[in-house]
Amino acid sequence: MTTLRTGLIGSLAIFFSMVLNLGICAAQEYPSKPIRFIVPYGAGGAADISTRVIAPRLAAAFGQHVIVDNRPGGGTIIASTLLAKAVGDGYTLMNANVTFSANPALHSKLPYDSIKDFVPITLIDLMPNVLLVHPSIAATSISELIALVKAKPGKLNYASAGIGSANHLNMELLKSVTGINVVNIPYQGGAQAMTSIVGGETQLLFVTVPPALPHIRSGRVRVLAATSTKRIATLPEVPTISEAFLPGFDFHEWHGVLAPAGIPKEVVSRLNREINKILMVTEVRERLSSIGAEATGSTPEQMAQHVQSEVRKWKKVVKPVD
Repeated sequence: MTTLRTGLIGSLAIFFSMVLNLGICAAQEYPSKPIRFIVPYGAGGAADISTRVIAPRLAAAFGQHVIVDNRPGGGTIIASTLLAKAVGDGYTLMNANVTFSANPALHSKLPYDSIKDFVPITLIDLMPNVLLVHPSIAATSISELIALVKAKPGKLNYASAGIGSANHLNMELLKSVTGINVVNIPYQGGAQAMTSIVGGETQLLFVTVPPALPHIRSGRVRVLAATSTKRIATLPEVPTISEAFLPGFDFHEWHGVLAPAGIPKEVVSRLNREINKILMVTEVRERLSSIGAEATGSTPEQMAQHVQSEVRKWKKVVKPVD
């Protein structure tokens, strides 16, 4: 019996050693073919830009093509479904954002599990917003705006790039903590939403700094506050919502890399390491800064905690739309 047990233990040790060596070999050989990097939006937006600034440098580091695959539509659900169904081998990645984390709250049924079907690789960046009002609105501070809206419930509206967009989610967060009632006017994209407030079709808009800056400087819109907990470097005179009205209020758009479930840990570690190196490159940080994003990077564990925290937050803030 002792001999049998010893033999069994020895066999198991050899088996697990072989499995470990296979994982190490897989990581060492990875990648041996092109990588697909899915973007849940069309070309030209922040998600597309942040992906395309990383992709060629990742290709250079790996010696393989990294193909950017734009799959817009469905509020990122189309792209997320593609990723969930992909093989977990490290050859399919996706640039996820705040909409991805809000979808479990917005939709009663999704064709995937936002936590179990994906493996976080790293956070890419954070993007604070600013709150704009049309000059016709008689408010010069966030406190004055809240008082004005409460005096006219349901009479003012705000622009968004659609249900689940950052503009929409940011305002829903503000509504949830202040009890204000403003009406969402959804457009087909951020550019149309900006045009609507400049033209006076809408009165309020949360947006990142770069597209807003020229309109702020020209006086075509008024900026009341920033959504980050610290002031934005390009608009140091603008107070944050946290300091001026609601201590602790914090909203950032964000981008991060996900892979399908089942990806080997060794491959996750290598992807994390290489992408974080890229995010330290000066040219990369400057390009991200030009779209209002601060390059961050993270460990896979930090990215996982971020996604889980975001999913929990939006389940408390927004209601299902279907």
